[in-house]
Amino acid sequence: MSMLKHALLAAGAVVLLAGCGTEEAPAPESQAPVTQQSELLAACEDTEELAEVAEHSCIHAEYGPFESVTAAPHGGPSFVDVSVGHTAYNVTLSAISYRKWTLGYAGSVIFTPEESTEYAFLTSGYRAVRVFNAATNEEVGLECRYHVPQEVCGNLRTAVTADLEGGVDYRLDFAAVVPQPATFLLVVEETGHDHHEE
Repeated sequence: MSMLKHALLAAGAVVLLAGCGTEEAPAPESQAPVTQQSELLAACEDTEELAEVAEHSCIHAEYGPFESVTAAPHGGPSFVDVSVGHTAYNVTLSAISYRKWTLGYAGSVIFTPEESTEYAFLTSGYRAVRVFNAATNEEVGLECRYHVPQEVCGNLRTAVTADLEGGVDYRLDFAAVVPQPATFLLVVEETGHDHHEE
């Protein structure tokens, strides 16, 4: 197989791995491109609550506390924990390369919520994200996607939400396609306390 065919095959694999959640922010008057992920993951309806969560998260994104972590390579076990509340994590993903070309970045971290409720995963860039039960490898359905307005927070760009059970380890898989950088900021916050009343 020629070098060009190998490069195209590797590039296609990165796009599939990343999902289509790495699109650039839409221009103020333009529509975001329609992608498989944007078709499947609806925009959040309760934007007022998420704006409050983003404002709170922005304090941590600007002032910390900060912790730098290197995500486990995609496909391998992850022991990199991002469960400390009210912390901004500088996450670095591993490169996906073909020969001398870097095509994208991917990696996994572990999050263990204290409570059963809905959580928002806020990032400084547009990243594909998938959430899995770490023990069963069952994918957790994401609820919705929220694009953080610049006036709400200049350091965070997007959030996805998911209902999670307290005390359960979840693997968060992130991916980005070049030209997105390998490092991004991650803040995880509860969006509500009464979603799972028992």
